[in-house]
Amino acid sequence: MFTPLGLDHIVLRVRDQAASERFYVDVLGCSLDHVNPRFSLVQLRFGEHLIDLLPAGESPPAGAAQGGLDHFCLSIRCEDLGTVAAALRERGVPLEGDVVGRRGAYGEGPSLYVRDPDGHKIELKPR
Repeated sequence: MFTPLGLDHIVLRVRDQAASERFYVDVLGCSLDHVNPRFSLVQLRFGEHLIDLLPAGESPPAGAAQGGLDHFCLSIRCEDLGTVAAALRERGVPLEGDVVGRRGAYGEGPSLYVRDPDGHKIELKPR
């Protein structure tokens, strides 16, 4: 169905986005990679990967955590993500929406959200 390639990015919901950005840049050596004001998203580069910071907010989207890990993204190789989505649906894997374009550590492209048995959100993103 697809070949695992590694981690693309993680998304953290943080209480103070500016303080978190300073910590990841000043303490852990990340660099500012991209800002998406539409979603209040700050993307920090850590080597080949991204650490995304979202404000925790008072009312996170349905199913999202108040704070902590929002989701993690796995980088995969596949011919067609739509075909992967159909195969996952057939296997009874809960999908969250359809294939849409999103930005990750390796640029813009299609991605798909799935949920694991404990409800953790996982993004699958072809490289």
